[in-house]
Amino acid sequence: MLRTHLRDLFGIDVPIMNAPMGGAAGGELAAAVSEAGGLGLIAGSSRDADWLRAQIRLVRERTDRPFGVGFISHWLPQTPALYAIAIEERVPVIAHSFTDPAPYMAAARAIGAKVICQVRDLEGAREAQRAGVDAIVAQGTEAGGHTGSIATLPLVPLIVDAVAPLPVLAAGGIADGRGLAAALMLGAQGVWLGTAFLASPESLYRPRQKERVVRMAADETVLTEVWDLALGRTWPRGVAGRAVRNAFSERWHGREQELMAQRAAVEEELRRAQREDNPDFEPIWAGQAAGLVRAPEPAGEVVRRVAREAEAALRAGCALLGG
Repeated sequence: MLRTHLRDLFGIDVPIMNAPMGGAAGGELAAAVSEAGGLGLIAGSSRDADWLRAQIRLVRERTDRPFGVGFISHWLPQTPALYAIAIEERVPVIAHSFTDPAPYMAAARAIGAKVICQVRDLEGAREAQRAGVDAIVAQGTEAGGHTGSIATLPLVPLIVDAVAPLPVLAAGGIADGRGLAAALMLGAQGVWLGTAFLASPESLYRPRQKERVVRMAADETVLTEVWDLALGRTWPRGVAGRAVRNAFSERWHGREQELMAQRAAVEEELRRAQREDNPDFEPIWAGQAAGLVRAPEPAGEVVRRVAREAEAALRAGCALLGG
C-alpha cells in the first residue's frame, strides 16, 4: 500500500483527492472518493448555502471517512456565507483556491479543521505557507478549469523545494497510476485529480458533458478567457480557464476585444446555450488528462485503480536500478 505523510495528516488510506470542481463535485462524488480511501471534496462555491449544507450531510450519511469542502475564495460575494456553513457543520478539511487563506485560518482552526490551499506559482505557495496551511496543491496548466501557465512537471518540484517540509499534492494532467507515481517521484505526497472523475456516475456533469469528456483527446482543450469575459467574471492576473474546444471558443478565442464590444449579446447567447445544455457553446471545463478517460468509471473504482497502478509503476521502476 502507498504510504505518504497524507495518510496520518488527513486520516486517509491512499494519497488521492478529488478536486472540488464547480458543477461536478457534489456530496455523492466526495462520499465515493472518501469511502474508497481517498479524500473527497465538495465544491463549496457551486451553489447556495442550502445546497452546500445538504451535500455535507449527504457525505456523512454515506461514509464515516474524512472529507472536505473546497472554495473559490477570491471573488465570489457569497463566499463568507458559504464558508460559514462549512464551519457550522464542522467540516474536517477546508480547501481554498485563488486567495490568501490567512483570513480564513482562525475559524478553521477553531473547529479543528485541516486546511489545504491550491496554488499555481511560487508566490502563491509561499503565501499559503505563511498563512499556516497543512498542505499545498501545486496545479499545473494541464488542469481543467481555471489554472495558471506553468506545467505540472516543473511546477511541482519547484514548490516542493520552496515550502518543505510542508506536504504538496500535484494537480494537472494526472488521471492514472503512472501520473501518481510520477508525482511522488517529483516529491509530492499525493495527487488532486479532477478530470479523471468528470465522467463518473457520481459526477454532477450532465450526460452530454460526460459523453464529450470520454470522447475527447488530450489536444482538444483550450486555455482561454472567452467564457469568463462573456459572463463578466474577473479572475486573478495570469489565470484563464481550460475547457473543451467548441464552436464558441473557436469563434472568440483570439478575438477578445471584438467579444467585449458585443458582450451583452454574446452573454445572452452563452446563457441560452447553458440553459439548453448545448455543448457547442457552453464551457465544459476539462483538462488534458481527458485523453486518458476512456469510459465512465465509478469514482471509488477510479481511486482504487489509480492506487493499484501507481504501486505497480513504482515496483517496475525499482527494476531500472539494476543490481
